[in-house]
Amino acid sequence: MRLLFLGDIVGRTGREAVLSRLPALREKLALDLVVVNAENASHGFGLSPAIATSLLQGGVDVLTLGNHAWDRRDLIGHITSEPRIVRPLNYPPGTPGQGSVVVELADGRKALVVNVMGRLFMDPLDDPFRCMNELLNKHRLGTTIQAAIVDVHAEATSEKWAMGHMLDGRVSLVVGTHTHTPTADHRILAGGTAFQTDAGMCGDYDSVIGMIKEPAVTRFVRKMPGERLQPAEGEATICGIMVETEDATGLARRVAPLRQGGLLAQTLPDF
Repeated sequence: MRLLFLGDIVGRTGREAVLSRLPALREKLALDLVVVNAENASHGFGLSPAIATSLLQGGVDVLTLGNHAWDRRDLIGHITSEPRIVRPLNYPPGTPGQGSVVVELADGRKALVVNVMGRLFMDPLDDPFRCMNELLNKHRLGTTIQAAIVDVHAEATSEKWAMGHMLDGRVSLVVGTHTHTPTADHRILAGGTAFQTDAGMCGDYDSVIGMIKEPAVTRFVRKMPGERLQPAEGEATICGIMVETEDATGLARRVAPLRQGGLLAQTLPDF
């Protein structure tokens, strides 16, 4: 199976870059499944139902969220009827929506997509490690599911690394989101799971993590509230990671980063 995960979409330019490039990428890379983190897709904060629909109709198979999941309150009702939008698994019981989804491809193969949120320097949610263990007791890679992607929305690199090692050999890909900065550590772990600490963002990198530079810098310099942060609207780079899995096991065979457009050095998987 050929999987593509794209990091946090930030604002209009990030959305437009993903929607404009994704059809050609799906064809060129022969992608079976595309997962995108969209928790900052609506003007930098949250995800609206209308934007979720446009992304799902535009070639994205599953949308994951994070700590900005409820910034758009109109998503709360929508998420209960749209299983392809996945909020963090470790929210408290009774929270609207779902923390995972099993997607069935046209050929009958199935892929599990999970969104989990870290706790270091983040909201004090339920234990993400225990939640992942409980979930994976219900799914077996290579038998009941043919692939599994875990989006770890977390601040601390140590927490992401720890999750990757705990899940090594049990899922196809563990990839971090939230910091909006692509890391150069993509690799296949000892047990066969692909890993990257952070996929980066789909947005304008002439910014402060996707936001217009000047107000963001002022907040650090003056240590006072200023004008509301707004997404930068220059040309966006879409950033992510592609994995090719073994059919028999669901584990990673090849992994490579993807960066297209905008300011960053360009790279496209060649397998």
